[in-house]
Order: sequence, then structure tokens, then C-alpha cells
Amino acid sequence: MRDAGRKAILLAAAAAAVVVVVVVVVVVVVVVVVVVVVVVVVMVVVVVVVVVVVVVVVVVVVLVVVVIIVVVAVAVALAAAVAVAVVVVLVVVVVVVVVVVVVVVVVVVVVEVVVVVVL
Repeated sequence: MRDAGRKAILLAAAAAAVVVVVVVVVVVVVVVVVVVVVVVVVMVVVVVVVVVVVVVVVVVVVLVVVVIIVVVAVAVALAAAVAVAVVVVLVVVVVVVVVVVVVVVVVVVVVEVVVVVVL
């Protein structure tokens, strides 16, 4: 009888030990899974933030380059327009000077002819 009681106590203790080991293993597995999930979520958030920052930086750089290109193009266009205007003004001045010289020469020739004919 005594032997049966000891066996029962040993079986109960072994069963309790198995239950404790199973509970500890389950708790450890759950904690590990939760930690892994949290680490993965944090990594995903970090990757998303880095991607967003990179995209924003690329967009800003592209916009700055586009603005610089537009400003340079406008400056070149304005410089070309000013150069064309200067050339046009110079051509007009040369034409006016040539016309004035021709008119003066014609007037002088006419006056000389009149003077020669009259005298």
C-alpha cells in the first residue's frame, strides 16, 4: 500500500513537472514569436521610412535640377534676345548712316552740277 502511494505521488510529481515544462516552453515560444514579430514590424517601418525619405530627397533634387535648367534656359533665351536686339539696332544705325551719306553725296553732286551749269 505504501508502495502504491509513493508511485502515485511520483506520478503526480512527474505529471506536474511535465505540465510546468510544457507551460514554460509555450511561454518561451510565445515570447520569442512576439519579439520576432515586433522586430520584423520595426524593421519594416524603418525600411518604409528610409524609402520615403529617399523618394522625397530624389524628388527635391529633381525639382532643383529642373528649376536650374529652366533658369539657365530663360537666361540664355534672354541673352539671345538681347544679342538679336543689339544686332538689329546696329544694322539700323548702319543703314541710317549709309542713307545719310548717300543723301549728302547726292545733294553735293546736285549742288555742284547746278553751280557748274549756272556758272
